[in-house]
Amino acid sequence: MDLIKELEKQQLKAEPPVVNVGDTVRVHVRIKEGSRERIQVFEGIVIARKHGGIEETITVRRLAYGVGVEKVFPIHSPSIEKIETVRKGYVRRAKLYYLRGRVGKAAKIREKL
Repeated sequence: MDLIKELEKQQLKAEPPVVNVGDTVRVHVRIKEGSRERIQVFEGIVIARKHGGIEETITVRRLAYGVGVEKVFPIHSPSIEKIETVRKGYVRRAKLYYLRGRVGKAAKIREKL
């Protein structure tokens, strides 16, 4: 068990990004296509944070051409270049799955001042 914890400790990022549920974030993901490598940006609202330690993930939701798109990003993944917070949101829930059924102004989240 200690061996597994030591291996996980090496893979953890030194300073993981501070991301909370309700925040609008911009996730920069390194994508490899053949021999080339590029960075793709995915911007949306964090609707869930799960697990902890090395397995910690965030679920980010956005609307693309009127269709809701959700992606799950492991925070400590080496393919995640950086996660920047665009705006802080004020919510009273740990999971914002209710946003899936809402569009437009109904899916708005108040900004934390």
